[in-house]
Amino acid sequence: MGDAIAALVEAQRPRLALWVPVFYAFGIATYFAVPSEPGGGLLASLGAVLLLGAAMLFRAPPGARLLLVGAMLAGTGFGATALRARLVAAPVLSHEMTVSLEGRIIGLDRSASERPRVLLDRVVLFGLEPEETPARVRVSLDLSTPWDSLKPGMRLIGQARMSPPSGPAEPRGFDFRRLAWFERLGAVGYARTPFLEAAGGDTRGFGQLTFRLRMALSARIQRLIPGQNGAFAAAILSGDRSAISAEVNEELRRSTLYHIVSIGGLHMSLIAAAVFAIVRYGLALVPRLALSWPLKKIAAMVSLAVTLAYLAVSGFDVAAQRAFVMLAAVLTAVVLDRPALTMRSVAVAAAVILVTEPESLTLAGFQMSFAGAIALIAAFEALRQQAWWQAVGSEPRWRLVRPVLAVLVTSLVAGTATAPYSAFHFNVLAQYGLLANMLAMPAMGLLVMPAAAVALALAPIGLDGLAFTVMGWGIGYVLAVAAWVAGLGGAVVGVPAGPPASLGLLSVGGLLIVLWAGRPRWAGLGPIAAGIALWAMADRPDVLIAENGRLFGIETPAGRILSAAEGNGFAAASWLEDDGDLASQAAAYARGGLERRRHRIEAEIPGLGRLVYVGSREAGTAEAECAAAAVLIAPNWEDVPAGPCLFVGRERLRRGGALAVRVGERGLLVEGAQVPGRLWTGKPSATAAPVRIARACTKGSPHTCSDG
Repeated sequence: MGDAIAALVEAQRPRLALWVPVFYAFGIATYFAVPSEPGGGLLASLGAVLLLGAAMLFRAPPGARLLLVGAMLAGTGFGATALRARLVAAPVLSHEMTVSLEGRIIGLDRSASERPRVLLDRVVLFGLEPEETPARVRVSLDLSTPWDSLKPGMRLIGQARMSPPSGPAEPRGFDFRRLAWFERLGAVGYARTPFLEAAGGDTRGFGQLTFRLRMALSARIQRLIPGQNGAFAAAILSGDRSAISAEVNEELRRSTLYHIVSIGGLHMSLIAAAVFAIVRYGLALVPRLALSWPLKKIAAMVSLAVTLAYLAVSGFDVAAQRAFVMLAAVLTAVVLDRPALTMRSVAVAAAVILVTEPESLTLAGFQMSFAGAIALIAAFEALRQQAWWQAVGSEPRWRLVRPVLAVLVTSLVAGTATAPYSAFHFNVLAQYGLLANMLAMPAMGLLVMPAAAVALALAPIGLDGLAFTVMGWGIGYVLAVAAWVAGLGGAVVGVPAGPPASLGLLSVGGLLIVLWAGRPRWAGLGPIAAGIALWAMADRPDVLIAENGRLFGIETPAGRILSAAEGNGFAAASWLEDDGDLASQAAAYARGGLERRRHRIEAEIPGLGRLVYVGSREAGTAEAECAAAAVLIAPNWEDVPAGPCLFVGRERLRRGGALAVRVGERGLLVEGAQVPGRLWTGKPSATAAPVRIARACTKGSPHTCSDG
């Protein structure tokens, strides 16, 4: 047995390092999955266990040593994430309020309603003590506020309606509140009157320097390239996506070309290649330098410095960080005269990002970026071993087919690898993604990015106009492809939401296939099959109720019916997307099936009975309403009425957040989205409701329910 384990370890030795970020990520995922925040005692015990494991490491046999290292990496990931969650802690606004506020601009973009939106730090909320004031707030400004008047470092003052970051729209849904916690964002809101410039603006510091450079580059590009072509060019070169219209954004998403907007491997590699070529061949024009200087190494170091500057100016997006670390590994290998191991470059990039920002693991950008990179490297490593692919790469007769085939393989592999993550996070699958990428990517690689590299090189001397014009021509073609593909019938298909465990199983299976050496890798098909089955068996709630109680949705064979045509837009869009329903909130409202009167809505739910919503504050008929209804929703009522109904009032919503109601064989099951006890949700109160609230109704009378 020992010999077999030793042989297995020896066979996997060249690829063992690739598993380091995987086990570390498992610890991070465990931290986010546990139902309550680990206390200081638990973390201290974990640290002691890790030290004990380190002491035992070199005494253990090879097989046990590998298991011990994996467990220690997972434990380190868990502890490091818990520590980071504490280090980024900042005050969060306690409740919704209208306030006068003041702050410095550190971020500029546009909201979904096309309003200018600012991210502010050095915040003052008048009427709140400094220890209660959020470190950062985000405000959608009034439309009367001119965009051109907003500058990096400017200090603004005005009045806004602010609220704490919202929790999930339904149990186990996307938790914006958690994302905001790690960004130290303590309040979000909107203004209905203009904000004014206040004294005390400050543009000092590295963050403000890169912010100003980013906005200046974006402004110059948009002056030289008009319209949406310029907005797209600004996005891919500076990271400023604020000028891209909602229509173009939607077309890019429906055609699966939105990944081009995110600064990543394509942009970084082409910029690095252009700088490398300019420096190396430019210096080679001087014979003395060509004979005595290591031009290749000098070009690599200059290229590394330029791409680092590009990363800083573009805003440190996760995909850009991954691309930069990989490029840094390749360029460093050139300087050291060593071969670049591309899969190890991905592992290093993942480890760097997970150590510095472990919360990135939960984001779609991180998951899709690394899934695509890993799959592409693995696919091309496998293809290089095939005789027919070697012939395509070397024989002259294939020179015209070679670039087309490379784009086809790249699009197919990357699209397949990222599809599960796209479906999980965005609940859509694009039907014509391969077609869109086949048509658009050659223009990006052969025209847009080379022109961009030339333009950036000439910008310091003011000769970038022609290069940016050529870049705009290429972008016009790419956007035309996106619009055409998005307009094809059935361009996207809705996908119902799956449980997080299903995506985890798919990821584990894919990693086994890609990272494991030898035939045992195909054991990864087992977790993939289990993940697909788990996703397929997932059901959707019969009734969903927003966290403020003012919107609910009932699942029907024709799709979910919503109780309002507008308001609570984020919750409404999230519910429909998670249903795999492409309808708008207004269309879901128009499906009918609800009896509406002033301040009152009624509906009959099969297997449940009567659902009644009461919007008024008058609770004089509460007991009669509860006696006649299976579910009574009254968000303005404080007291729980006597009766057998499931009552959803102010207190239950406060404790449970958004609610999901399911009708099962054993009765009615109610689950709250609020998970008390995590740092980003606050400490549980003595009267806090459990995370899962179960109620059982007798089969004979669905109105008769008891707490389970």
